[in-house]
Amino acid sequence: MMKKLTLVLTALSFYAFSFAQSDTLTRIGAPAPAVKRDWSKMNLSNRANDHLVIQLGYVGWAAKPDSIKTKGLPRSLSVYFMLDFPFKTDPRFSVGIGAGISGSSIGFDKTIVQIAGNSTKLNFKNVSDTSQFKKFKLTTVYAEVPVELRYTVHPEHNAKSWKFVVGAKIGTMLNAHTKGKTLQTKTGTTLNAYTLKESSKRYFNGTRLSGTARIGYGIFSVFGTYQINQFIKEGLGPNVHPYSVGLCISGL
Repeated sequence: MMKKLTLVLTALSFYAFSFAQSDTLTRIGAPAPAVKRDWSKMNLSNRANDHLVIQLGYVGWAAKPDSIKTKGLPRSLSVYFMLDFPFKTDPRFSVGIGAGISGSSIGFDKTIVQIAGNSTKLNFKNVSDTSQFKKFKLTTVYAEVPVELRYTVHPEHNAKSWKFVVGAKIGTMLNAHTKGKTLQTKTGTTLNAYTLKESSKRYFNGTRLSGTARIGYGIFSVFGTYQINQFIKEGLGPNVHPYSVGLCISGL
């Protein structure tokens, strides 16, 4: 009897030891529970985060009437110097604010934009049946203050991370001018190398409010902007809203 009891106890002891060993190995091999990162302890004092932003884009006018004929490659160039303020609780998020200059130029086909005219409305004069300029463009320049909400996937490696940005820009018009070059007949024969330059801000809203967004990786991204308020003063011309899309380079 004692011999049988000893045998049973030995077997149970062996079984218990085997079970405990198996459970230990299972727990060792199991993945460790995820540890939530304390973003507030990350040191980002020396990181670069898009303090210089350069945007080169294509320009269009939303809601442009069919009667206004454009041609060529309308384009914009913007340069901003920004400050970046990471959230203390989660530096993947930050607020960018700064200042800069933005200019755009759009060409017209057999059309003269009479920004220095005396009429009550801005006149887009069709000159297809008379003498015309080979090239005619309208250029506007603004001083702007952009404000951005930024998200960087890996804030400690800003130059090798995906970035997402939404924001707004408020600007004031510094200059609006037109330039016509090379006067031609209606059949395209050159008359002379006459150049016409006119400058006036009379018909345009002096303040511009635009929505912005961009997405990219590292220093390169694509961007888009849309002017929320009217480009031309209400009642003085067509209700067009300029927009731009293009390539952005950011760093420093």
